[in-house]
Parts: sequence; structure tokens; C-alpha cells
Amino acid sequence: MILNISGRTDIVAFYSDWLINRLEAGYIDVRNPFNQQMVSRIMIEDVDLLFFCTKNPKPILDKLKSIKKKVYFHVTLTPYKEDIEPCLPPKKEIIKTIKKLSEIIGKENLVIRYDPVFINNEYTLEYHVKAFDKLCNLLDGYINRILISFIDNYKNVRKNYNILQYKELKEADYKTIGLSFSESARKHNIEVHTCAEENNLIEYGFIKDECMSKELAFKLTGKTFKKWKARKNVPCECIEMVDVGVYNSCKHFCKYCYANFDEKKVKENYSNHNPNSSLLIGELKEDDIIKIRK
Repeated sequence: MILNISGRTDIVAFYSDWLINRLEAGYIDVRNPFNQQMVSRIMIEDVDLLFFCTKNPKPILDKLKSIKKKVYFHVTLTPYKEDIEPCLPPKKEIIKTIKKLSEIIGKENLVIRYDPVFINNEYTLEYHVKAFDKLCNLLDGYINRILISFIDNYKNVRKNYNILQYKELKEADYKTIGLSFSESARKHNIEVHTCAEENNLIEYGFIKDECMSKELAFKLTGKTFKKWKARKNVPCECIEMVDVGVYNSCKHFCKYCYANFDEKKVKENYSNHNPNSSLLIGELKEDDIIKIRK
């Protein structure tokens, strides 16, 4: 089993103490987001890999030595300012943290996500070209891969359109991104990838690959895993993982986020977090139905 920590919230940035407590306790309880009474109990002994997704790895750096499982990190780093990403640490600090993380776990276990890409009157194509080139230069020698994704029309994106003001990318725009990003990455011995994108930019030097492919999972764990059934309607070949996060619980409040769509609920959920609970948010109830997930 591979745990996704997490596509639903930033556990590393805001709930890393809870995670370490659960790893030490030997199990994690995860409430089904579509059936709140159902709870999956994940036994840590059944876990082969911890796949971390975060925008701020700093809170877990000093805790990594206590984690006995294999780890793999995706760290999202984009060039947007506080209008789009209001609650992130300064980007210079994140860069320093990424370098430290690379030194601890090895650059082969670290991927940077430049995600999502969108353009508007401020964040122009030229802006992205310069920002991406600077990113490659700053992280030269610390990473092997950068994964690119484009903005999607999520509920939260629609709600924040007056802030995002994003424009539809045209074929010429994709070409500019493809050629310039490929050139910047190549100069610094970095591969640039896309996953589940209709415009995968392979004609410009990108590599089409999954966030967690069957081949990568086997390389990391020595085991084979099935394709993610929940993504059967999207062009994604990622293998199945178990997400231990909770929607509407990330305090980064990024305006393009798919997992947050109710800021009032985020604050409520965060106030109901207990680092000693088996659940990320809230406590178990008497009528909960707990099933061990294999």
C-alpha cells in the first residue's frame, strides 16, 4: 500500500505532529469523504511507501529521521505572489528547505511541481519563462525532475476567477512554454514532465509520465500496484494510492486549489484537529463503522 500524504490537504505543512503520532501508534483512521460514517483503518505495517505532497516541507525536516518507511516527495513551488498564494512562507525560504530536503532524502526521491500554470495580465508568458529559468538555476544539482500542470476549472477556481483572471492558453502559448521550459531544464540536467494533461508538450521535449507510475512504484517498493480506479475518466495512469487527508483543511488558501472550496469550513476543520486523534480532523464516534483497509 502507498499512502498519499496528501492530495486533499497539506499534512506536512500543518499536521506533521499528528502524522508522526499516527506512525508511532501503528495505524491511521481515514473518514470516507462521501460516507462520513465509514472509516478506513490503515495499519502502518501494511504501508510500503509514504508519498508526500506539500508546499512547505520545513515542519517535517527534523522528523524524517524518525520515519522508518520509504519516503518520496512532491513539493509544489510556483512563482505566484500573495494575491494567489496568500499564506505561504517566502519563496526564498521554501527554496532553502527544498535544498535541505534533497540532501536528506536524495534528489532521486524529490520532484518539484510547477503547478498550476496559468497566465493573466500580471503572470504573463514572459513572467513564467523567466521564473521557470530562475527556478532551474536555483535548484541545479538538487533535483532531477520538475512536473508541470495547467490550471483546471475547479469549483474554487471558478469562485476566485475575479482574482485569478486567467486566460485560455493558445497553441502558440503551449509552444512557448514547451520550448522555453525544456531549454531551461536541459541546461541544468533536469527532466520536465507532464501528467494527465491533454497538452503534454512531448513534441517540445517534455516527458509524459505519471506522478506515481507503475514503474516508479516498483522501483521504490519492489511491488506492483493496480491503476487508480477513481481516475478512470481522466487521462491518468497513476497507480492506486490511499489518501489520508481531509478536504477543506489546508490553511494555505491558494486561490486555484481543488481541495479547498470553503474557507469557513477550513477554519472550522482546523479548530477540530487534535494531534492525538486517530483521525486528522475530529474524533471517532460511537456509530462509526471501522474497517481495516488492505
